This record gives sequence, C-alpha cells and structure tokens, in this order.
Amino acid sequence: MGYATDSAGGIMTTEYIALRGDLTILDALKKVKQIGPKTEVIETIFVLNEKKELVGTADLRDLLLAPEEHQLYEITDKNMIFVHPEVDQEEVALLVSKYDLKAIPVVNKKNALLGIVTVDDIIDVIVEEQTEDMLRLGGVNEEDRVDSPLLTSVRKRLPWLFVNLATAFLASFTVGLFEDVIAQVVALAAAMPIVAGMGGNAGTQSLSVVIRSIALGELDLKRDWKLIFKEASLGMINGAATGIVTGLILYMKYGNPYLGLIIFVAMIGNLVIAGFFGFLIPLVLKSIGTDPALASAIFLTTATDVFGFFLFLGLAKTFLNFLI
Repeated sequence: MGYATDSAGGIMTTEYIALRGDLTILDALKKVKQIGPKTEVIETIFVLNEKKELVGTADLRDLLLAPEEHQLYEITDKNMIFVHPEVDQEEVALLVSKYDLKAIPVVNKKNALLGIVTVDDIIDVIVEEQTEDMLRLGGVNEEDRVDSPLLTSVRKRLPWLFVNLATAFLASFTVGLFEDVIAQVVALAAAMPIVAGMGGNAGTQSLSVVIRSIALGELDLKRDWKLIFKEASLGMINGAATGIVTGLILYMKYGNPYLGLIIFVAMIGNLVIAGFFGFLIPLVLKSIGTDPALASAIFLTTATDVFGFFLFLGLAKTFLNFLI
C-alpha cells in the first residue's frame, strides 16, 4: 500500500516461492510442498543467494526432473526480467507480454525480492489501460460511466467540448476567409465537408495504429521518425484513389471538370496532412510526457479541418475564373 496503485509495487503480490540457491533439489521440493498451497504461483521458483538477493528463477518442471542431490543453482535461469516497484503498470504489462512471462519479480535497488506481478493481474492492467485510452480518445474521463451522476458527467465532458468548440471556431474562421469565393460558387459549400471528413477519417486511422504501437512499446519518435514518410505516402495514394471517385461524382453532378480536379488535388493534400499529423502528434505528445490518447484527436481534427478547408478553398480561389 506504500506504492502508487498503478505501479508495479501497487499491483504486486507477496505470495510466491523464493528459495536459497544452495539448497539441494530434494530440500527445495520439500519447501515447495510446504509453501506451495499458500502461494499464488507455484510453477516458478525465485532463487536467492546468501544475501537474499534475487539471482534467477527455476521452473517447477526442471525441479521435478533434476537429480535430488544437485543444488537449485544448477537449474537456475539467471537471464531474468525484473522491474522496480516504481515502474508504471503499463510498462510491466508490456514486459510480461513481450517475454511471455507467467510472473515478473519486483525488486528494490539492492536487488532484494519485494513481490511478484502475476499474469492474471497483468490481464486486468491491459483491460484497464485499453479502456482508459479508448475513453480518452473520445475526450471522456476514464472515471465517467453510463450510470454516473448527471453533474459528474457534465464536469468530466464539458471541458473537452469547449476545447473542441475553440478548434471548431478556428476551422470556421478559415472558411470565413473565403466567403466571397463560396458566394460565387455555391457547389463549394457542398464539397467542403467531403475534404475535411475524409481527412479526419484518414487521420484517425493513422492515429489509432500509432497509439496502439506506442502502447505496445513498438514505436519511438527518435528511432522510428522515418516512418512518417510511409504514412504521408499512404495518404497520397489513398487521397488519389478517393479523390478520383469524388472528382468524377462532382463533375457528373455539376458538369465542371475543374471542380473535380480541385477536389482531387485537395483530397490528396489533406490525406497527406492527415497521415503526417496522425503519425506525429501522438509521438510528440508522448515525448513531452503527455498521454498520447488524451489530446491527439483534438489536434488531429483541427489540423485536417483547417488545412483541408484552406487547401480546397485556396485552390478554388486560384481557379475561380474556371469555376464560375
């Protein structure tokens, strides 16, 4: 209870088997029979030296098969994975998942065994962390529930709605810069949401993949920044594919090939922007110590709306004579 609830120390259990490595296999088996019924994990034995420092682990299967006169040290695996009690539970879950561990030991700075985190606790952590990320992507606090009191839900959700409102005004201001263009070509008003909406959807795809990779420990800004070009290239290809379809539909509806061409170019540009920001935003937020799931969606939709509107309407203004 002296550790944070979301740390390795907070979720560890002290119900484990730890034996001196200089015990014989026969004596170790007697200890396992004596201690085993009281422990949560019996198949992994944690091996200590004479200073009570953790030196490795032994598997119960190896213990049963080894000659009785051998020492426990002889079947000890010294290539162990361990964590300190202050480590965040999400990092512990990543290690257990990565190395397929049944339990991971928690040690202090002197390498003394404090407890273990078992795989069933890790499952609870994974569910909790994924639920938290999913809610935060939607701008909802993880404490908010369907049956929460009305005022509690208002207090948890309203601040993010005000943030979204501010970004919506930014997009509205961008559109307002081109009011004269929209007044002359009304078809632009019908086409604008397509560009912004497709950019938002494409960006959300990139965002979801990146946040998942961050959560699994697979992605790092310093190491993997070049992958941003892959996301931008993906945006270019997807933008071209969807832009051709959109351009043809608008051409058939309004009979103006230039309108189709403009939305084709704008779609490519906005999906490239969506891929760029969808990849970069969560990584930058993580690098400055902010939860990537907490604010990524707001920044992303702002970028795709503002740049999408500006690009589409800017092109329309440039080629206005061909649209009238």
